[in-house]
Amino acid sequence: MLQLKSLTLPSPIIQSPMVGCTDLAYRLVARRRGMTFAFIEMVSSNGLMHESRKTKEIMQTNAEDRPLGAQLMGCDADVMSKAAQRVEEMGYDLLDLNLGCPVRKVTSGGAGAAMLKDPQNTRRVFESVVQAVKKIPVTIKMRLGYEDPSGEEAVEIARIAEASGISMITVHGRTRAQGYTGKANWDAIGKVKRAVKIPVLGNGDVLTAEHARDLQERSGCDGVMIGRGALGNPWLFGQIHDRLFRKQDPIAPTREERIAAVMEHMNLEVELLGEQKAVYHMRRIGGWYIAGVTNAAQWRNQLVRSRTVSEVRDTLLAALEKSAEFRVVPSTMTEGQ
Repeated sequence: MLQLKSLTLPSPIIQSPMVGCTDLAYRLVARRRGMTFAFIEMVSSNGLMHESRKTKEIMQTNAEDRPLGAQLMGCDADVMSKAAQRVEEMGYDLLDLNLGCPVRKVTSGGAGAAMLKDPQNTRRVFESVVQAVKKIPVTIKMRLGYEDPSGEEAVEIARIAEASGISMITVHGRTRAQGYTGKANWDAIGKVKRAVKIPVLGNGDVLTAEHARDLQERSGCDGVMIGRGALGNPWLFGQIHDRLFRKQDPIAPTREERIAAVMEHMNLEVELLGEQKAVYHMRRIGGWYIAGVTNAAQWRNQLVRSRTVSEVRDTLLAALEKSAEFRVVPSTMTEGQ
């Protein structure tokens, strides 16, 4: 359990905001299988203030989708504070600030991971946002550093965050320069944990409950934020909670449960987006669910050629029903995660 101001999170195993991945359909599928807290995809503070069509689509939600956090990207203190007020007014339970996005189009403007290079402006953003919201907690998600893998940049920002009234910190164990290559440095996450008193979550390379246990043991972190490891594996949140807090061995889903999940995901995409857009989405989403099956590349090639919901359904069913094994493998990252 995590207590952040007036918000109580029943589990410190939470979902990372991921561009192009953590839409409403994804969140509902995962919530029904053990995830207790979710984020919408990252939202630009400028896009929110201008009420862009894309931002409205990203922020689609419903009554089942609670508790729910929003993540803002931006580096202008005035714009970020106004956007933060808007997020609170819209009824979100938590606001996270993005200091981790490594994409050039974000960092070139000083936002995302580039904020690690400018502690003075980052302090202004933190203080403005914390002052702007009245009730909900403000948290941050950041990288170990811009180029320095030691974690010292993250420690400096973490101390600024704590002094500014930030309620929790999540650290992805890679630098901006690494992108998503190499291995996450879980030991360096521990430097941040030891530098502050507010809760610190670890993030990066957690694909199994055992990985989460190892991350927590090596870093001393208070919880884990799960990203690509749960794409196509919505049971991971509950498995990790069982391993860390109930000391139970995680139970792998059956083939029938995997089929039920991907079919449910597809039906939700159709319901929320319409058939044409759902097919486009499921060419990619379906790949998450079959990433570890026998002859996955063959099935994936067939999936991306699908043009109708029926073709998507038939391919996914065949891939899962005929597979002799299933291995946990990381899904491909997309921009901005």
